[in-house]
Amino acid sequence: MSQPAAFETLTVLYDGGCPLCRREIAHVKGLAEGRDHSGLCFVDISSGASTDERFAAERATLLARFHVQRPDGSRLDGAAAFVAMWERLPGWRWLARLARLPGMLVVFEQAYRGFLHLRPAMQAVARRLESMQRKDSAHHVPGLSTHLERELRSDHAGETGAVCIYRGIASVAAWRHDGELLAFARRHGDSEAEHLRLVEEWLPPARRSRLLVPWRIAGWLTGALPALFGRRSVYATIAAVETFVDQHYQQQIEHLHRHGGPDGLLPLLLRCQTDERHHRDEAAALAGTPVPIALRAWCTVVGRGSAVAVVVARRI
Repeated sequence: MSQPAAFETLTVLYDGGCPLCRREIAHVKGLAEGRDHSGLCFVDISSGASTDERFAAERATLLARFHVQRPDGSRLDGAAAFVAMWERLPGWRWLARLARLPGMLVVFEQAYRGFLHLRPAMQAVARRLESMQRKDSAHHVPGLSTHLERELRSDHAGETGAVCIYRGIASVAAWRHDGELLAFARRHGDSEAEHLRLVEEWLPPARRSRLLVPWRIAGWLTGALPALFGRRSVYATIAAVETFVDQHYQQQIEHLHRHGGPDGLLPLLLRCQTDERHHRDEAAALAGTPVPIALRAWCTVVGRGSAVAVVVARRI
């Protein structure tokens, strides 16, 4: 298909009230602005927009399907409208050429009709995501860099897992009627729950790890499994976990000392680190020495697993 030397102006009529349309048109506008003359102009025909009165009477029809309008007032809709627009966009002309092959426009039109059936559900999801992003932005802490945000996300995931570690210990201790171990789990668990609450004040829900359910399951198992083998296994496990957590907080504290950060974050991390060190020292003393080889191997696995979890939580 030959490309016209100069495009006549094509008016893209879009629904500015639809989050899907807004994102797509923003992308298309960016591509169109990169050309000297794309021949595209854009008109928001949604009810909340200030639009030309000529579209008001037909608004319901125009919003039901995608339309583009030629200079003579004639219109294309559905897949044909998309193809006409794609012809004007760098990087998308190949798709227009594909649609021009015999029989392909019918395939594209059927695909578009299928999308229209799914559109209401997709719009609802998109609106929910936009709402979460707005709330997230409203709660964004000034001075919180991307690095610190990722670290706080890993802290939140870690404290979530820690709360569940002690819940796992408490479950087995209650089942075995071990009052000493149950008291240990509840005391330390309350401290971890307070850490979690404090971190959540800094990290809005939309910025937290999306793997909290796996972290909860992993935490519960990390507490429950050693509890099945007795107190010493629990204490050695806690000492191993808290040794890693102490080092993790120390890295963040050193970063804040070097680069600074928002007011109040350093005291929070120092408080959490102090509590974790107390947990570590108490657990290590209760575990005693020497620690059996099998238990040392388990603690090594726990420590390395914690390190992997931090790396993942920073990103997901």
